[in-house]
Amino acid sequence: MSQLHVINHPMIQHKLTIMRKKETGSKDFRQLLNEISLLMGYEVTRDIPLEPVEIETPICPMKAAKVSGRKLAIVPILRAGMGMVDGLQMLVPVARVGHIGLYRDENTHKPVVYYCKLPEDIQDRLVIVTDPMLATGGSACDALEMLKKRGCNNIRLMCLVGAPEGIAKVQAEHPDVDIYLAAVDERLNENAYIVPGLGDAGDRIFGTK
Repeated sequence: MSQLHVINHPMIQHKLTIMRKKETGSKDFRQLLNEISLLMGYEVTRDIPLEPVEIETPICPMKAAKVSGRKLAIVPILRAGMGMVDGLQMLVPVARVGHIGLYRDENTHKPVVYYCKLPEDIQDRLVIVTDPMLATGGSACDALEMLKKRGCNNIRLMCLVGAPEGIAKVQAEHPDVDIYLAAVDERLNENAYIVPGLGDAGDRIFGTK
């Protein structure tokens, strides 16, 4: 079974509270999402292996540590997942970025794929999939399946807020993928929105309705 990691750092929770407020505008919402993504990135990458390296400080030579040759890729689920990329790239500037385009059919609530562009060596990378909301889990599961079909076997899912229904679906269909969240909310409503949630993340990031 995949591990569920709820990152309850005080600064993450504080920033998430401001994001949840309906009066928070797009500019602040984007900035806060960027900041939370950077903070969450510390936990998502916590166990990346290190290797020793010889360096010379202004004082003397020493043995230090650096991240070993493992490559990273960030794959946002469009469009809202794009709001989490900049924060992660501040932490890991050399990470490659792919894109998976999915939208939710308003009648069936099921995801529809319209775009997929990934680094050529995606199968050799630790892949961090980003999407602010883990609601039904349909989009996340489809994205994870697409990555696995391209040879990826080291994938982590990083979302801001998750519903129990979406968490359960991902864990059932992709038990090898760990899930990282800032909060687990109560449930989904009849329109498959997370309650209490923070509304439509894509609309709030980009100022659309």
